[in-house]
Amino acid sequence: MSGTTPTHPPVMLERDDMTATVLDGKAFAAKIREQVGAHVARLEAEHGITPGLAVVLVGEDPASHVYVRSKGKMTVEVGMASFEHRLDADTSEADLLALIDQLNADPAVHGILVQLPLPEHLDSDLVINSIDPSKDVDGFHISNVGLLGTGQKSMVPCTPLGCLMMLRDYHGSLSGLNAVVIGRSNIVGKPMAQLLLGESCTVTIAHSRTADLPGVVRQADIVVAAVGRPQMVPGDWIKPGATVIDVGINRIEKPDGGTRLVGDVDYESCAAVAGAITPVPGGVGPMTIACLLANTVTACCRANGLPEPEGLTV
Repeated sequence: MSGTTPTHPPVMLERDDMTATVLDGKAFAAKIREQVGAHVARLEAEHGITPGLAVVLVGEDPASHVYVRSKGKMTVEVGMASFEHRLDADTSEADLLALIDQLNADPAVHGILVQLPLPEHLDSDLVINSIDPSKDVDGFHISNVGLLGTGQKSMVPCTPLGCLMMLRDYHGSLSGLNAVVIGRSNIVGKPMAQLLLGESCTVTIAHSRTADLPGVVRQADIVVAAVGRPQMVPGDWIKPGATVIDVGINRIEKPDGGTRLVGDVDYESCAAVAGAITPVPGGVGPMTIACLLANTVTACCRANGLPEPEGLTV
């Protein structure tokens, strides 16, 4: 046995009625936005550059409108330029692609985000892959997916990046930890697994067809739940002392009427066992927009050959 010192806090094996540490995404996101704002101010003061984020919204999806409004507000709050393009639901693919070409060529725009979902007559893959990969702050372009998968510098999807930032903040080094990602989506599950591999975790991607899913999850020091099924993961699936990152946002009916938001894990039973856990709401959700802003600053720095902001990228 070697005499090396562990690079991460030991995972607790017994709970003794201790309470899990709640990982406050709202507070952490505020800290990230503060860092972004400080870097934006330096870029303007030292180089005369203002990072710019363009958001394209097609159609009238109510949730998308709320999200875009929030993005625009926070973009301005951190001192960046915000460009919003709201298009009718019947906008043609040719017109949308022409707008993206225009934004690709605009030096004032460093980040481009096309809000999903798009109306059914538009090919989402074609649209996303028409964005200049260096301006693809959502990290969905096939080139960025390939770069991330091969461990090269890329634009990283915002939600997995936010999860990684929270894990790094809590654990320090993640090297050697067992991580289980429940969910295999292109938006969260797969890039999350790649990021954890990059941190030298031992990573399992689990899903609805995984044999003995509870047994697989019980081996994990880190559990990232991203399946879109309300309260799917109960506390007896969780290894004592494990860190639980809940990416799910599901609206369910309350017994006395009305609705409430829950995650993909059963919070109460998991919090009784876990060492740390993210709440829903107020956990991963706020980190997504904060990381979008961070990605825009990163893209701006790369475009201008300047050092990337520390702590805001992989």
